[in-house]
Amino acid sequence: MKTHSLDTASVRILEELQRNSELSTAELAERVGLSQTPCWRRQKELEENGYIKRYAAIVDRRKVGLMVCCHAHVTLNRHAAGVVEEFEKAIQLRDEVVECYETTGNSDYLIKVVVPDMEAYQAFLHNVLFKLEGVGNINTAVALREVKYSTALPL
Repeated sequence: MKTHSLDTASVRILEELQRNSELSTAELAERVGLSQTPCWRRQKELEENGYIKRYAAIVDRRKVGLMVCCHAHVTLNRHAAGVVEEFEKAIQLRDEVVECYETTGNSDYLIKVVVPDMEAYQAFLHNVLFKLEGVGNINTAVALREVKYSTALPL
């Protein structure tokens, strides 16, 4: 398989698996218009070539008590050797940080944090972010409601 050029059947497999990764090979094959063996081979090829990174269950955060979703723009005041690496390592270790992006613009990072309540977010700020060397500014936007949430990529 080439890196960016997938044929129609492979794209259809990815689309269907993004909708429901629990499909059996028979169900997937029927939906994409292939017989089972070629469909299974293509799916395995997509996995082996890194198009499919992993399979996961999408959990409703509110049903498990994670009622607050915050997007924090973090600016480092120093970009010295080790500071960036220490920040990124610390962020990767925190379960409440579900996404982190290095960004351009007014901040260096955008992190998405999910916590039970605002007290938990305040504790995360004071006990984690404020203590990291090099963190200069944090600007937080609290999500009032979720308008759209999707993990499916537009193929």
